[in-house]
Amino acid sequence: MDFDVNLTDRIKQTSRGSRIIARVDQFFQSVLTRKIDSKYGLYSFLFFGTDISKTELIKQADIIYVHWVQGGFLNLSSYRCLAKLGKPVVIVMHDMWTITGGCHHSFDCKKYTIECSDCPMFSGRQIFNWPLHEFRMKRRMYSEFSNFYFVSPSKWLYSCAKESKLTKDKPVYHIPNILDTRVFKSVDKRFARKVLGLPEEGIIVSFGAFFLSSAYKGWLELSRALQKLKKLWPQENITVLVFGGGFNSKIAEQIPFTTRFMGFLKDEYSTVLIYNSTDVFVTPSLADNFPTTVLESLACGTSVVGFNIGGIPDMIQHKENGYLAEYKNADDLAAGIKYCIENNVKGKLHQDFQASRLIKKHLDLFRDIT
Repeated sequence: MDFDVNLTDRIKQTSRGSRIIARVDQFFQSVLTRKIDSKYGLYSFLFFGTDISKTELIKQADIIYVHWVQGGFLNLSSYRCLAKLGKPVVIVMHDMWTITGGCHHSFDCKKYTIECSDCPMFSGRQIFNWPLHEFRMKRRMYSEFSNFYFVSPSKWLYSCAKESKLTKDKPVYHIPNILDTRVFKSVDKRFARKVLGLPEEGIIVSFGAFFLSSAYKGWLELSRALQKLKKLWPQENITVLVFGGGFNSKIAEQIPFTTRFMGFLKDEYSTVLIYNSTDVFVTPSLADNFPTTVLESLACGTSVVGFNIGGIPDMIQHKENGYLAEYKNADDLAAGIKYCIENNVKGKLHQDFQASRLIKKHLDLFRDIT
């Protein structure tokens, strides 16, 4: 079977009506989430969605894969319409939303294993218990249809799904995400730095910034780790390379090293150059499923330092291709950066992430469900 094909011409844009629904959904989400405690991260209200079950591509499909539903794309009614077709519907879980009452990461809350009532995200007296309502709607839907299948990219989320009251008795599979290693690969470090206009000498530490105020991203821990690193290495020539969004002068002032902000990277090749120019990539996430940036960095030969949470331990072998720091321990995060640089730790992908192996897992899944 040939998987090396260009399917760009098969991509179908949603209708103008769907895009209007998405904008309306965005407005309602922004209004309703104002009262949610931001320290717990994201919660999604699924009011709006589009019925895509009657589109020609869906009619032709033997198996339907669903990766993301928020933003007014699908709601639970849309899910029902897909399930009613009788075809296998494979839900790829990129966070915890599928197995909770609406939060994307539950942090220490384990109510999804029983029922999502008294949600800590909703402080104060609530007129309507949205998490409980959404949890029960999902439970009814998952119970009504036997053609829902669940895929987790990480071992951690697989375990969560097997604990959730919603999916513990459902077919759940563990299949990591596939990375195109023809693109993400090692290139000469000096060449990468020269192309990007970075200093050829000295140490470069990089991280991706995207809404640094997010409860998930661990900016506070990273800033403290960099302060600690400055004390450990006061004389070292270190540059901190930041790419993505959400970066500003106030944040830059908290970094005790020369800082270069690269902005949003518009193509994969720029991202490859960033990783290859770097001595160590840091992912200080406090809640994450299977961050692609870790895979990308390791494939480019750059070690990764991150907290021992979520799917990050699936990819980082401690002190072999990176460093797993104690959760929320900024000093250990700094120690990890120092360790990887001093020991010249190189990033490498475990053979379990070879595309051929992962494609075989999907083919085995196809055979199981058809």
